Amino acid sequence: MALSRREIVKDVVQQSAEAAIGSAGHVVAILFETARKITTEVGAFGTEIFEIAEASKRAGQDAEETHPAAG
Repeated sequence: MALSRREIVKDVVQQSAEAAIGSAGHVVAILFETARKITTEVGAFGTEIFEIAEASKRAGQDAEETHPAAG
């Protein structure tokens, strides 16, 4: 039994929609993974900044203890 023109069109539309949804899903997954990686890197950078600030504070305190200001 041959397929009717309407059934062929329906199949084309269905397969096209499935392909578009699959591709959109992959793109969204890539975007979410990228956002997660960016968030992780920004967090790591923030941690480094806090550690640098703390080290600087400790170094300043050590310098004051070693060489007290004349006063």
